Amino acid sequence: MVQAITAGVGLRSQHYQAILAQRPNLGWLEVHPENYFAKGGLPHYFLEQIASLYPLSLHGIGMSLGSTEPLDMSHLQRLKELIQQYKPLRVSEHMSFSSVSGRHVHDLLPMVYTEASLRRFADKVKQAQDYLGCQLLIENPSSYLQFKQSTIPEWEFFAALPDACGCALLLDVNNVFVTCHNHGYQAADYLNLLQADWIGEYHLAGHSVNRFDDGEVLIDDHGSVVGQAVWQLFIQTIKQLGPKPTLIEWDTRIPELAVLLDQRQQAQAYLEAA
Repeated sequence: MVQAITAGVGLRSQHYQAILAQRPNLGWLEVHPENYFAKGGLPHYFLEQIASLYPLSLHGIGMSLGSTEPLDMSHLQRLKELIQQYKPLRVSEHMSFSSVSGRHVHDLLPMVYTEASLRRFADKVKQAQDYLGCQLLIENPSSYLQFKQSTIPEWEFFAALPDACGCALLLDVNNVFVTCHNHGYQAADYLNLLQADWIGEYHLAGHSVNRFDDGEVLIDDHGSVVGQAVWQLFIQTIKQLGPKPTLIEWDTRIPELAVLLDQRQQAQAYLEAA
């Protein structure tokens, strides 16, 4: 049987009880596994009930694959235990780093894009996949600055990963829009290099605008509805690369569940139209 391509939303603790009470029409739910690394307690109490109703996707934010340091095996072990417990549809991470010398920051930091950093990143993804026993999806970042040392355009670095390490790609459409706006790139630079069979998932989210005297920068803050320009880029993306499971992300200024469900329904309508 071919599984339907559906849209989902990110699971947030504010919505645990509403989801269990309402049991809305959802294709799947995404969770950040780091929120469930502790054993037992209310997070697992609710997640176990929700996982009995909906498929899950695990979207990591702390593996720090872009770091120059070795993988944190204790982090991977806890992630592997969650994979074994909840049997997610997909497991994903970011093309970024978030730790230095064992100290973690609450952010996804940009990488330098060179041949050396591509080899190092690909090697770490392969190590992680071998240990976890599953393929990872790697997500393109939102970007606010560039390194002079970079010798590879971001979209070429991203597009090289499937061949370099056997991963799949998570294409965040909002991140493409934000990055292209901030640096004067073209979204076509991303889309034209990607192959449909590399893409395992799309992300959609809202962003904010930080204006200053010399211009503006877009911030990927996941704190508002998806912008109309991002919806248009999403339509172009699924026209070019085909419909894929799609997530509505919302991590700050979290609204009532009904708002996420409305955004999810819009994404679902575009997927079905495609």
